[in-house]
Amino acid sequence: MISMELLVASGIGVVTATGIWLLLRGRSFPVVLGLSVLGYAVNIFIFVMGRLWSNAAPIVDKGPNVADPLPQALVLTAIVIGFATTGFVIELALRSRHENQSDHVDGREPKP
Repeated sequence: MISMELLVASGIGVVTATGIWLLLRGRSFPVVLGLSVLGYAVNIFIFVMGRLWSNAAPIVDKGPNVADPLPQALVLTAIVIGFATTGFVIELALRSRHENQSDHVDGREPKP
């Protein structure tokens, strides 16, 4: 039987590997997409660091098991920062495409 921790850890690993694979591509759009996917993996990791609770109250006075609100606040902040960073990287990719007439990250088309 697979535990929830193993399932979530495997999911984070797959999303992280996908993000890194996309970051290593030669074109600008997969790099931007890989940066976003890697940001999602980090957000899930931070959220899971608050432990996986079932039937836990979100307020301290409601019982012995309470959910930790700090990882949730960190993830919410990281989502906003990730959105701004993604917008900035998209603008850099568009500017590079305009300047170099190519969407390769190094600015040169590969030779056939």
